[in-house]
Amino acid sequence: MNTEKRHPRILYVEDDETLQYIIRDNLEREGFTVEPAFDGVKAWELFSANRPDICVLDVNLPKMDGFTLARRIRENDQDIPIIFVTAKSLKEDKLEGLILGGDDYLVKPFSIEELILKIRVFLKRSRVMSDVIQSDLISFSRLTLNLNTMILTGPGGETRLTAREAELLAYFVRNTGKLLSREQLLANLWGGNDYFAGRSLDVFISRLRKYLAADPTIRIENRHGIGFIFKMDIG
Repeated sequence: MNTEKRHPRILYVEDDETLQYIIRDNLEREGFTVEPAFDGVKAWELFSANRPDICVLDVNLPKMDGFTLARRIRENDQDIPIIFVTAKSLKEDKLEGLILGGDDYLVKPFSIEELILKIRVFLKRSRVMSDVIQSDLISFSRLTLNLNTMILTGPGGETRLTAREAELLAYFVRNTGKLLSREQLLANLWGGNDYFAGRSLDVFISRLRKYLAADPTIRIENRHGIGFIFKMDIG
């Protein structure tokens, strides 16, 4: 029996050779296995051939940019964590990456310690989600959320959620009827409260509203300047 522990595999895409070498060396010292690529096309080949545990993608890449690469990855895998790394600091670029399915964003220059911390957080969250047993179902109104498969089933059929979407929806359902402040949601699910985290929350709530639209008895109400209430009509 082979009991050798597998090191988490990171797809790391960066076209700056010096920066890639430095980051790769530090990640490998931390015990990660790094699959490096200098352009988006090669990165897609690596992803397709050997699914990593997490993706760290530069945005400005030759042959295929990081946003296009992320879109392809999300079309094939809704769950894998994606961290964008870029020299751009515009809020619009951050939101574009989020809307495409990115989980977080680092702007150059950044500390290697911060990148490693984010990687560990997302790997831990991913393992927690994958370790949930098959019977762990959350049923509400005419919908059922399977926390193992992250599939939402209801009148409109099946919808595959990302880990972050499933986590947020489960939190809402478990706190039905309670006024949840933005600070509370961000602290419990994002681990902090800054501009990017706040806009992330807004984007994910917008997505959940679309998923829940098939059941008119359910709604996420906004309390301006305070937070949100998840409500279900009874009867």
